[in-house]
Amino acid sequence: MRRTAAGEHAGCVNWYGAAGHAPLSESGPPPGKPNTTGRLPDELALVLAQAAVSGIESVGGYAGGVYLRSRTQGLLRLAVLAGLPSTLFRPWWRMHVNRPFPVAEAHRSGQAVHLSDAEEAMRRFPQLMAGLPYPFGSLYAPVFSGREKYGVLFVLRRATLGEPVSQSDRRRLMTDARRLGGALAELGAAGGPVEWDGEPVSVQLPAVTTPPVRIGHFDWDLESGAVSADDELCAILGCDPAAFPGTIDALAARLAPEDVYGLWAIARQAVVSGRRVSRRMRLQGPDGRPHLLELSGRALPPDGGSGSHLAGFLVDLGVGPITGEATDRLPRCIFSLDRLGRITYLNHGAETLLGCSRSELAGRVLWEALPWFGHPGYEDHFRAALLSHDPVHFMAQSAFKEWKSVSLYPGHDGMTLTLAEAEKPAYSPRSVVQPGVGLGSPADRAAALYRPVALAIALTEAVTARQVSAVVTEELLPAFGGRQLAIYLLNERHLYLAWETGFPQGFLDRFDGVGLDARLPGVETLTSGRPIFFESMERLAAAYPGIPMDANVGARAFLPLIASGRPVGSCILGFDKPRGFSPEERTVLTALAGLIAQALQRAQRYDTEAALARGLQDALLPHRLPVVEGVDTVGRYLPGTQGMDVGGDWYDVAETERGLALVIGDVQGHGVSAAATMGQLRSAVRAFALSGHDPQEVMTGTNGLLIDLDPGQFASCCYIVLDPASGLAQAVRAGHPQPLLRHVDGGTEVLDLRGGVVLGVDVDAVYPVTELRLARGEVLALYTDGLVEKPGSDIDLGIDQLRNTLAETGSSSLAETADRLIREARHATDRPDDIALLLAARRAEVPTAHERRAGAGRVR
Repeated sequence: MRRTAAGEHAGCVNWYGAAGHAPLSESGPPPGKPNTTGRLPDELALVLAQAAVSGIESVGGYAGGVYLRSRTQGLLRLAVLAGLPSTLFRPWWRMHVNRPFPVAEAHRSGQAVHLSDAEEAMRRFPQLMAGLPYPFGSLYAPVFSGREKYGVLFVLRRATLGEPVSQSDRRRLMTDARRLGGALAELGAAGGPVEWDGEPVSVQLPAVTTPPVRIGHFDWDLESGAVSADDELCAILGCDPAAFPGTIDALAARLAPEDVYGLWAIARQAVVSGRRVSRRMRLQGPDGRPHLLELSGRALPPDGGSGSHLAGFLVDLGVGPITGEATDRLPRCIFSLDRLGRITYLNHGAETLLGCSRSELAGRVLWEALPWFGHPGYEDHFRAALLSHDPVHFMAQSAFKEWKSVSLYPGHDGMTLTLAEAEKPAYSPRSVVQPGVGLGSPADRAAALYRPVALAIALTEAVTARQVSAVVTEELLPAFGGRQLAIYLLNERHLYLAWETGFPQGFLDRFDGVGLDARLPGVETLTSGRPIFFESMERLAAAYPGIPMDANVGARAFLPLIASGRPVGSCILGFDKPRGFSPEERTVLTALAGLIAQALQRAQRYDTEAALARGLQDALLPHRLPVVEGVDTVGRYLPGTQGMDVGGDWYDVAETERGLALVIGDVQGHGVSAAATMGQLRSAVRAFALSGHDPQEVMTGTNGLLIDLDPGQFASCCYIVLDPASGLAQAVRAGHPQPLLRHVDGGTEVLDLRGGVVLGVDVDAVYPVTELRLARGEVLALYTDGLVEKPGSDIDLGIDQLRNTLAETGSSSLAETADRLIREARHATDRPDDIALLLAARRAEVPTAHERRAGAGRVR
């Protein structure tokens, strides 16, 4: 918590934040303050802000924004947030593309995500609702241009109670997203940045319910009663300027009788006094809304001529002034806030209750002006009101330990907040929401548990030990306001550092590899099975004299990682400032440590199996393809980026008595089982081929072998025997994608090979043979479906894209062509399936020995 000496009057201090909570205690601009330095916004921020506002208005939302890609691979950052205070949503500023959130799915798949209400959101994205369990609808549209992905445009709006999002709203948001993608493409082409690595820009939305202020002018000849009025005054009074007769009687007919008497009284006073008159009064317009009338003039003109005039103007003020007067008469403290949390109005009761003047509070963010509102337990109430638009009521304790009854009444353009004195609540004072004390009242404790629930859900998604550690960093630390995290894993009675963040560089190296006999809290928490908590570093030093300390003076929590009674390691949480740990927090942290241990144990088993599968697959795939005169071959393999990473895709090239055998296949599934089956099939195909069998016999024999080896397992395969001299080829296909052929002139086609069902399904399956000829200079491309199949897209579109890319390779070498075909897949962070690619080309000329050696290898 940062604090200044200035402005520390009655709790209205110029500081903000809450100890132990990341959203309001991290460094950076004060909450609610624009992220600018007084200069005009840059072009990128303006483009994103315009898109956010347009998207919100087009589908009737109340908030929204744009996630944009960052310089960190696979990480989206919230670049613009419109209609909501960004500091309340700090936990969602960063979004990894592999997380189970709608923003990530829209970016990964390239398809829009529409959630009509909380029920649909809970069914599809439970982790989102674990952190934001409020009834709201949301729409997410991917932002891209061509093949370039930029981010996601999203809009929040009221839930539609089971009704699906309309097609018109879907089209409108996608139109805004495409328009933004085009603008970002132009910005990038001009050399501008199209990435975001800073804090989000806050954008205030235009009000939709506040009537505009209008001003009309008039001149009144007191002797003749003639009135000249401009068009604006006629509009305010609801009459047609062309039909206005220009008399005071016609003007008075538009006013309430009591206001007419007041108007004439001012005129007569001017005539009687003979002096200049300047008066203000309120008039009620035809629609009942208040107007401000200001009159000025003299009964006699300055040149002594005849006649007297009063000139004036009428201001349509809306309901503001009257509302202010009304609320000032109420004993309750009333604030009006905009959607960014800034105080736009407070009544006299607020000044009295808080001991602060309006000038001290107006225009400031509520939790900056009144920092006790910045506690995480209260933040969740504000989020609930802003997202659900339903009233929220809760008890809060001010800076002077006085209890207040708080009510939030949200609307489209802002929120009204009321405060009233209240008695001490019935629950124990130990449960009061105070920084560093506890988790608060029952409602506040539930709010504080949202992030731990999100952690528990996220741990089920994590696969590797690194992913588990990253999830703990992203979810556990913000939930409890921690700044430092270290995870040690047990191996042969020693603890080894597996993950760290927030500690000084190199500080933890001295503890890496310590034995279980060392007297250290990270060791003893594991050997005893009990968590150890220290409210300050002084207490830690007193309990463990001589233990090395970093510069941090905050608290420490040491948690044992034990799964199913077996020790896994230990977890250390560090906090910037001294703090206590309530019984509720200790219980939650201990329970979460068990979940983390189970996830790490599962990840260790996964890592072991993955290493075995990778080793098995590496041993089974060919490390070098045979060198054949007149034919070049190149192979590529890419593991998937999800699940076990390795799968059952394979390729092979073998010289047989019938010609050069080109093979590619894909076994169902991933992991050790798929890799082992792949190895067996590759060996079977090679054995049948080298035994002199024709292509149909090779495929039929492999099919029968797979059924005998593993009933229920199946695989696709394409087998082609090529005569290098004549170019004649015979091909069979078992449920595999059709190969591609690039002609010498650059034209590319999808071959039409007859085929049978996948291997392993039908023991009597027949695999017909197709004959074709490969001319010199032509390139044959065999591939697995992982190269052309993308979630949410038709596989035919992927095949067309691959065919076009193959056509564009021109005179490139075969190795360069292969690299070009898998370039996009190689850099994809979301590749659910592995990929195998095999290219074969007949040379127009006989290659040299050096060229044959250079083109025969396999690049991994």
